[in-house]
Amino acid sequence: MGTPQETVERALALSRADDCVVIVEEGSTANLRFAGNTLTTNGVARSSRLTVISIVGQGVGVVSRAAVRPDQLADVVTAADQAARDAQPSEDARTLLGGGSLGDWDRAVEPTTIEVFRDFAPAVGDSFAAAEASGRRLYGFAEHILTSTFVGTSSGLRARHDQPTGRLELNAKSADMSRSAWTGVATRDFSDVDVAALDAALARRLDWAKRRVEVPAGRYETILPPTAVSDLMIYLYWSAGARDAADGRTVFSKPGGGTRVGERLSDVPVRLYSDPGHPGIECAPFVVAHASSREQSVFDNGLGLGATEWISEGQLANLVQTRHSAELTGLAVTPSIDNLIMAGPDGGRSLEEMIAGTERGLLLTCLWYIREVDPQSLLLTGLTRDGVYLVENGEVVGEVNNFRFNESPVDLLGRLTEVGRSEQTLPREWNDYFTRTVMPAIRVPDFNMSTVSQAN
Repeated sequence: MGTPQETVERALALSRADDCVVIVEEGSTANLRFAGNTLTTNGVARSSRLTVISIVGQGVGVVSRAAVRPDQLADVVTAADQAARDAQPSEDARTLLGGGSLGDWDRAVEPTTIEVFRDFAPAVGDSFAAAEASGRRLYGFAEHILTSTFVGTSSGLRARHDQPTGRLELNAKSADMSRSAWTGVATRDFSDVDVAALDAALARRLDWAKRRVEVPAGRYETILPPTAVSDLMIYLYWSAGARDAADGRTVFSKPGGGTRVGERLSDVPVRLYSDPGHPGIECAPFVVAHASSREQSVFDNGLGLGATEWISEGQLANLVQTRHSAELTGLAVTPSIDNLIMAGPDGGRSLEEMIAGTERGLLLTCLWYIREVDPQSLLLTGLTRDGVYLVENGEVVGEVNNFRFNESPVDLLGRLTEVGRSEQTLPREWNDYFTRTVMPAIRVPDFNMSTVSQAN
């Protein structure tokens, strides 16, 4: 099989369409799994995917296949060309972006290997021993993915991005399995993962849970740590398409028509933004679109991305736009970016300091099974999991029962009473899809724990 660069060039040469976009992704994965203080499995894998986007007039044909052999390439291109000839005109049709080079196009692909865990694995082993001696059981999953993406077009664009994605999920349980706590981190290469500190934090939570306090459903002052905040803000971001807002379908639609861009969502001067170059969560600095949708366009492939404010000083600043939707809405071209950062005013307190400053409230560690109830208000429902704790006079005094919650992340922004210090975090619910986040802890005076959950 040829190199990804050769595959791109050959596919472009084979196409008989008016224009063509070829995307090749070479992926490699290394992982470790462990349970009951023991490593259970480890493995590595390789993958490749080819996407050919043919354009005939304004018709678009897309064919995507995994593990395409050189002798199959012509068939894939021919199928995409024919699909374009058969297609109806695409409303987002635009001239492809001009030629140019982005990234180190010619460099060979270097896959990840199990060596990425060289220093991490012994640290996990030390934590196994510490947990065993203290009567805890550690369970978890560590994964490192390296994806090299190559985008070539008939207009001369050659763009490449190499994306490392690492995550660790760690769950601690008491010896009798009656108490459980979860934590997770995102990383680019596992060199910055402090396993001992994570295990110590989990041990502290298990100690908190030795006292059980039954609490009824209701609205409570609640501190949400960065991981829970990331799950809510990611859903807000996924719901921030300009086209749907302009069509009156979402929480960002303006009554009577248009969007809410420019409206104040929070009296606290919070920022929600994306930046491909943000340290520690760097991502692709150009658009990679395998198919057109209401939030992305194949005609925008290779479009450069820069730092973009979604919420600025508490005001809605931008929504996710393609070149096509920007023309419809009259707003700036602001495509989706694969990371998300939230920040409050300078000087935000740490999570520990926020707990110490709480007279009485709940500490909600993570969310689970989040689902949308109403797109017009972005009302979400879901469950708490692996630890909700009661805070009294600045100290955690016990674990409370789990709840089902009903909240809108947009409405929450308008009710914030404190935004803590931002830090890199890992979402619990969405980390299969979105890992690159920097979030603060937040304080909400009346978080809606709608019903008591029997989940343990």
